[in-house]
Amino acid sequence: MADHKISRETFIKGAGIGTVAAASVGFPAFIPSRGEAADVLRIGLVEEYTGVFAAYAVSETRGAEMALEAWNKRGGVMGRQVQLVKEDCQNDPGVTVQKVRKLINQDKVAAVMGTINSADSLSASNAANSLGTLFMDSGGHTDDVTGKDCHWSTFRTCHSTWMETHATGYAIANKFGKKWYLITPDYAFGHALARGYEDVIKKIGGTIVGNDLTPVGTTDFSPYLTKVAAAKPDCLIVLPQGADFVNCLKQANSFGLLKKIPAAGPQVELEAIWSLPEAARVGYWGVEWYYKGDKVFGKSNPMAEAFVSQYRKSHGEPPTARSCFGYVTLDRMLWAMNEAKSVDPVKVAKKLENARFHSMWEGEAYYRGADHQLMWPMWFASIRGKGTPQDKYDVFDVLDSQPADKIEQSVAEKAKVCHIAYPA
Repeated sequence: MADHKISRETFIKGAGIGTVAAASVGFPAFIPSRGEAADVLRIGLVEEYTGVFAAYAVSETRGAEMALEAWNKRGGVMGRQVQLVKEDCQNDPGVTVQKVRKLINQDKVAAVMGTINSADSLSASNAANSLGTLFMDSGGHTDDVTGKDCHWSTFRTCHSTWMETHATGYAIANKFGKKWYLITPDYAFGHALARGYEDVIKKIGGTIVGNDLTPVGTTDFSPYLTKVAAAKPDCLIVLPQGADFVNCLKQANSFGLLKKIPAAGPQVELEAIWSLPEAARVGYWGVEWYYKGDKVFGKSNPMAEAFVSQYRKSHGEPPTARSCFGYVTLDRMLWAMNEAKSVDPVKVAKKLENARFHSMWEGEAYYRGADHQLMWPMWFASIRGKGTPQDKYDVFDVLDSQPADKIEQSVAEKAKVCHIAYPA
């Protein structure tokens, strides 16, 4: 599919936000076929509003709501206004299945998006596929979503765990050394991250001297941190996320560990960093998207600037990577429906596949046809305890950028585990 360009004026028209591809195409009026009503188009949003990932769920929802507002102000999708139907999956894969089924069978949504916990992402993906419905994973990273458990009906926006570990692992080794200690959350996301770093360490001839599995919701990390201090690794790799990440770094700081052993990891979330005391805001981490586009790209990005400006006006703080995930996921879904002139999941999925677009980062991106993973760059950054005099939220110094094709497994590699087969 051809690339879609956009001017700043077109982009900020209406609600002020719209992706390049979506804003540049025409929006013909929707003319219902016989028996088809031009009613509200419902999209299901499943998030972990309860539990350790609640702050991330709020950010993803805010991003999705901005995409929703932009499309509705432009006239909707095929002339139909769009509505989000939200459900709390409670950080529970079983509940996630129930919520997805409810959205599809009772609320009659055309498609489903969302999730943060990778176990929830897998559950939502499988449930939606069993009902022949499109699911777009906005925030669950485990490789299996676009790997061995991939489906024709599932697409993922955030980076895979393989991308995260391979965008950061070599930089961590170059900076600190090849002797690592991992603290790993004991679920699909954590296990996938550990496998990714094991692959990196094998390639560079290093050693993982310890890998402690921690339950989601761990409040006391002292038994693990004591073992880290005794092992004296070159670097502590912190893999838990959400409130668990915050608790781990707070306690590592209170033990004096962060002054002795550098901390690093595959990703860091602004929501978590902002909630940490300044002394614990340290380390080197993967960054999936940053609102300070000029720091990341070395030049301004009008789309990102408009998104950041509107988000700040609405919420009193800048958007996070999670906000970006929510916005891009819903916007691309609605763009594909509008392009397909249909909500038929097969038609929409085929429109999404390999469609190139520009968005709030440098260069093109696309959902790869081989596995439906969004191919977009990732960054490596250090954390500052304080923001800048101009912006207290600006706590990242971006050090490196890696393009998607350098950090994700190749199409040939993915073909060994992922087989996209559409229904006959």
